Amino acid sequence: MKWHATTILSVRKGGKVAIGGDGQVTLGTQVMKADAVKIRKLLDGQVIVGFAGSAADGFALLERFEGKLKDHPNNIPRAAIELAKLWRTDRALRRLEAVLLVVDARHSLMLTGSGDVIQPTDGLLATGSGGGYALAAARALVAHSNLSAAEIVRESLTIAGGIDIYTNTHLTVEELPCPSTS
Repeated sequence: MKWHATTILSVRKGGKVAIGGDGQVTLGTQVMKADAVKIRKLLDGQVIVGFAGSAADGFALLERFEGKLKDHPNNIPRAAIELAKLWRTDRALRRLEAVLLVVDARHSLMLTGSGDVIQPTDGLLATGSGGGYALAAARALVAHSNLSAAEIVRESLTIAGGIDIYTNTHLTVEELPCPSTS
């Protein structure tokens, strides 16, 4: 059986960056947990990370990323690149199946096991089983509403939860102030 888990979305708008995720963890055709929290604050709340994929793998990567943040505390892209290099080259880490979204006041990044460190041009990132639905909803809401970053994350995840069977509407949303982006 394969674990399916979650949708994570990040939005940068109006001097804030918000990241959120749902709480569903599914094994095969069964919902095993509906209220998992897949969003974590790191570096005394200066960095927020969300993960999609295997929960155990996500937590293992969070720990490794936190270590890289301590090595490069004011350079989130550098910490992300160092984790991506380790993730791709370490024999045990290579098998981990998760994707991390990382935000701070200046950066929004997606980290994958294939060595990708992606920074979006529009300030929007999504991953997980309902990521495409959440991203489409967020793009529409950013363009056609006056909602805040956190409100867009909540609404978009709610929309994804109504479409994707591996996403629910038990949401966790965190927000940070950032330089104005739009």
